[in-house]
Parts: sequence; structure tokens; C-alpha cells
Amino acid sequence: MKYFCGVDTGGTFTDCAVIDENGQITIAKRPSTPDDYSNGVFNALEACAEKVGIDLGELLAGTEHLFVGTTVGTNALLQMKGARTGLITTRGHRDSLAIMRSAGRSAGLPIEKLLHVSRHRKPPPLIHRRLIHEVSERIDWKGGVVLQLNEAEAEAAVRALVAEDVRAIGICLLWSIANPAHEQQLKSIVERIAPGVFVSCSHELIAKRGEYERAVGTAINCFIGPVMDVFVAQIEQKAAAMGYRNPLLVLQVTGGVVPSREVTRTPLYTISSGPAAGVTGSSFLARKMGYGNVIVTDMGGTSFETGIIYAEQPLTTSETIVNQYVFSMPRLDVESIGSGGGSVLWIDDVSTTLKVGPESAGADPGPACYGRGEQPTVTDANLVLGYLNPDNFLGGKMRLDRDKSVAALRPLAKKLDMEVHELAAGAVRIAETKMAELIRQMTLQRGLDPREFVIFSYGGAGPSHACAYARELGIGRIVVPLGTISAAWSAFGTLCADVLHVYEKSDLLSQPFDLEHINGAFAELEAKGRKQLAEDGIDERQMVFQRFVEVKYRMQIHQLPVPMPEGALNEDDLSAMLARFEEIYESFYGKGSAYREAGVEIGLFKVNAIGSMVKPVVPRQPRLETVPVPGARRVYWRSFGEWVDTPVYAGQELGPGVEIRGPAVVEFPETTIVVQPYARGMIDESGNFLLSLEEGAP
Repeated sequence: MKYFCGVDTGGTFTDCAVIDENGQITIAKRPSTPDDYSNGVFNALEACAEKVGIDLGELLAGTEHLFVGTTVGTNALLQMKGARTGLITTRGHRDSLAIMRSAGRSAGLPIEKLLHVSRHRKPPPLIHRRLIHEVSERIDWKGGVVLQLNEAEAEAAVRALVAEDVRAIGICLLWSIANPAHEQQLKSIVERIAPGVFVSCSHELIAKRGEYERAVGTAINCFIGPVMDVFVAQIEQKAAAMGYRNPLLVLQVTGGVVPSREVTRTPLYTISSGPAAGVTGSSFLARKMGYGNVIVTDMGGTSFETGIIYAEQPLTTSETIVNQYVFSMPRLDVESIGSGGGSVLWIDDVSTTLKVGPESAGADPGPACYGRGEQPTVTDANLVLGYLNPDNFLGGKMRLDRDKSVAALRPLAKKLDMEVHELAAGAVRIAETKMAELIRQMTLQRGLDPREFVIFSYGGAGPSHACAYARELGIGRIVVPLGTISAAWSAFGTLCADVLHVYEKSDLLSQPFDLEHINGAFAELEAKGRKQLAEDGIDERQMVFQRFVEVKYRMQIHQLPVPMPEGALNEDDLSAMLARFEEIYESFYGKGSAYREAGVEIGLFKVNAIGSMVKPVVPRQPRLETVPVPGARRVYWRSFGEWVDTPVYAGQELGPGVEIRGPAVVEFPETTIVVQPYARGMIDESGNFLLSLEEGAP
């Protein structure tokens, strides 16, 4: 039997999805292991193997492809536990990392922290100033050499960093995106003097303008590079020892996968990559279901994430902020807030109001109901309200203690003069309101109407809250993808990913455009992509290339991506590009805001080189002739303001043909769907749980 295995390591849980050659899908969820994340990967794989009825060795020996999404790099950056790193830059620009464009004190801060300006602080430095060395050289914005690299200074800088016992050296010189010759010379010097040191050049990572953003990206790549080397080596060695014989495929923030050898060279692209897998899986399923506009929402133990699929394409961005550091890289546009199942409930001493997150109890100690800690969380609130079955958590592998949840919530309730269940309901409402607000920002600020979208809700905690935040946004349809599979949707999403390499070339062309130059730029990028895909073992017939240009009006800073057709471009294609740019521009900035008379400029060429992979087969379920008899338990419904004996259905007993009217609770082994009083649900022939919200219901 052949298998395809996908694993997603989150901050709280590690999820695994396994598909066999017959299309049978098996999932498992196990606590993450922060001391050694590779242990969590194999614990989850072993749990899936057990469900399949084989041992882990047999599973891995029969695995065609092993896909892994990881937060190892993200966690190393957030916890500042990366490698000792040095940086070499152009003389006069040693302090760009420290200056942070003067915005480092507030970049990426949540609104509750932005309001307290006196408390703003810069993050800990990625690289200490004494480990940043300057060299004499200069290249202009067109790529011309103004001053040759001083190789004596370069050698002295490298030897000084080696003497400081650095494990990684980053190289970021001015305008290397226009001419990388000096960075390449420096890299050769590093490899000659310190062959065992991890080295990274900015032009190899980021093609966009922005000295600071390139410097940050290069520093982060070096900071997490040795850590990622160790993680990947651990996975590969353990998997090989158990019989896995093929390359490890690692998820990137672009939504595609690449062989592990590339990840160890450019680990920057794994930063925040976990949520991208959920978007990739949702995009795959949305096309199957005929949905073009989808809001994807993922609620796990640590955070709530959302992304947008518009006109069948996931939206992308190029700016990322982690730990207040801003850097550029092409990625799926997924935003996150600290509003997960493990988000801690607390009271602000100044305003005496209840708050939810962003701090999380994590996997250890976890929510109070785990029995290892005392911090009250959203999961504790859901348990107190009756939404969760204490005997069904993680498919029954872990029992939750409701009494400990009550004990954790009681001090907060007493301080606010509320009953425990009232405080729990209030906490859940706050969390759901924050989720709805994030979705508003992701849609309305782009000129998109959320009412024209369908919500995909997944993650272990997402379906418990989807009805509430969908109703607040005026959205009438929710999809819990493939029912119980939704609990490990990001792991499943890795199995839907293609091999994807993104190539960019920074340029500046003004209208009227040089058609020969444009065709030449795309040909250059596609040649690089074709060569890389061939090295990955992708057949020519499985190669797909997507083209984009980033366009702006003259004197503007921000650029908007515009898709371009394949093949040799002509003047009609350029005219169509301009019309499409104005259409996109007005969708962002309002009708009538486009002004072609200002002059139009192309600032970036981009090519996605895709190696198509085998995709999962969406299962089919037989229609049920009889309705399963539900159980019951008391649940507190905020809409009614009272406890109600509520039907509780076992999700695995449901099938097409059964309609469930709220209020009700549907329990799958790995997730719980809360059907609010104003909703009704049913399962379609593929096992998706569909929720419809009724207008005017309480």
C-alpha cells in the first residue's frame, strides 16, 4: 500500500494527515514538543499509523512523499533562540538594522499595545552591533560599479567574525538586486576562509528594493538557518531509519513545497508557513465545490488566522512583520491574532474589563482543564458552557477536567461580579468579535464585501465559533471542510501543495514600455525556474509557469501585482495589463482613483515555477436513509440567555441527507461543531459539513 503523509507542527498541536492509494484519509493530532519538534512529528505519524492498523515503520516504508509544515524557524525568531550571526554591509550602512526605518518601536504591535506609546520598545537585536562589519564598495541603482569591492577589507571582516565564533554570516550590500557581483565575491571569501559557516546573500533571498527589509530578511535567514538545518536533519535521519526513501518536502510561506535541501539554504521562507497550508488545501477544495470567493479561517490552540481566496486565487503580499522586524518576501496573505483555544483570559487592572489573549497557555501547561496549569483560557470557557465534551477531546485521548476550568474562571467572575457561566459566555463573545474584526480588515480594507464570500472554518477550535463570527459579518454559508478532517486541515493542505519556486527581478520601466525588455525578463526568470524544477525531478509536462508584474503610478511607492499571459507578449497584452492594473487599483482605492496620465511604471517581474504534484481524491459518502438518534447535554446559549438541553450528534454517524437544526452540537473525534440557534447544518456527499445561517433568528 502506498501512502502520502502530511504533517503540520503548530505551537500547541502537531497534526498529521495520511492518504492511502485508495483515497482513504486518516488524521491524528498530538501535542507539540517544543524541546524537540521532530518528536511531535513522529508522534503524530505514529498515531496515524495506529489508526490505519500498521506500525510507524511500515507507514514510512510505504510513503511516496512526506510533506512537513513547520514553525521551528518562527519559534526560534520569536524566542530569540537562533544562531550567533554576523553581517557584512556597505560602508556607512552599519546601523540600518538598529534604526529600523524609525518605526521599529511600533511595527506589528496589536492595537492594545499601540495605544501606550510610552511603553513602546524596540525588539532585541538579531545581530549585535559589534558583529556588523562594513566594507568599501558601491553599486548604483542601475547596476553600475561605482567603487570596486575592497577585498582586503572583506577578508578582514570575515576573519573578525570568525574570531567572534559566529555560526552564520549574512551579506547585504546596496543595490545587489541590480548587480550581485560584490555579494558573490564576498560569499566566495566567506566559503574560503570559513567553510563550515552558514552564509546567505540578500540578492538570493529578496529581489525587491528596500535596503532595510533586505537586511532584515538576510539576518533572519542566517539567524534561523543552523536551527533549521538541525530540525531537517533530525526528520530525515529518523524517517530514513524507519524506511522512508524519498526527499523530504517542506512547506513554504508561498503555499508550495520545496525539497529539504532548498529549505536549509533559504529557511526564511518557512517563517509563518503553517497557515499557508490551510489556504492551499482550501483553494483545492473550493475549486472542487465551485466557490470562487472564500474566507479561510483557522483557529488552533494558539492563534486565529485568516486568508482570502478571491476569484479562485489566494491573495498574496510581500511584507511580513515578525517580532517587530519588517522584511520582504512573496507569501500568501494570511494574518493572525492571539485568539486561539489556549488564549488566556485576564482582566485589565486599569479599565477593569475582561480581555482575551494574545498570551497563550500553549501546549504545556495548556488550559486549566488539562490539569497541568491554572490559567483560564477560551477552551476552559467552551468547556464550562457545555460546548465541549470532556471525554471526547483529541478523540478521547485526553480527558478534560471541567471542575478545574470552573476553578480557573471563578476569580475573574468574582472580580467582575458575574456568574462563572456568564463570564465564560462573555469571553467567548470577545474572542469571536476579535475574529470578525480581523476578517473585516482583510476584506473591507481591500474593497471586498465579506457578504459575497463563503467561510471555510477549520482547526481544532474553529468550527465551535464559526457561526458567531460569520453572523456578525453577514455571511450566510460556512463550510467545515471534510468534517472531521478539518481538525488537521493544515496537515491535509500540505498534501494539496505543488512544488513551487518563486523568482523575482527588480526593475524600473516607465511607459511606453520596452516590449523586448519585458519578454527578456520573463524568459530569464522562467529559464531559472525550468532548471530548478528539472533538478527537483519534475517532468517537463508537469511544469507550469505563472507570470506577474508589479505596477504603480509614477512617484508612488506601493505596487500592485497584475497577472500576465504566457508566451511572447505583444502590444495588445500590454494594453490589457494597463486596463487590468487600473481595475485592481480602483478596487483598492475607490472608483475613479485611477489616473493613467500620471504615468505608469513596472517595478518588479515575478514568475511562479510550479511542479504539479498528485492531488488527493475527495471522498464520496453514501446517502443516509435514517436519522441517527442524538444524545443530549445542557449547554448555555448566549442567544437565549439560559441553559438548554441540547441535542448532541456523533459526527461520524452522520451522512448526506441528514439536516440538523440549531441549537445543536456535532462531535467529531478531533473537533466539535457548534450549531447556533440561528443555523442549520448538513453533510454533503464529500463529507463537508455545511452550515447555513438564517436571517431574523434569535
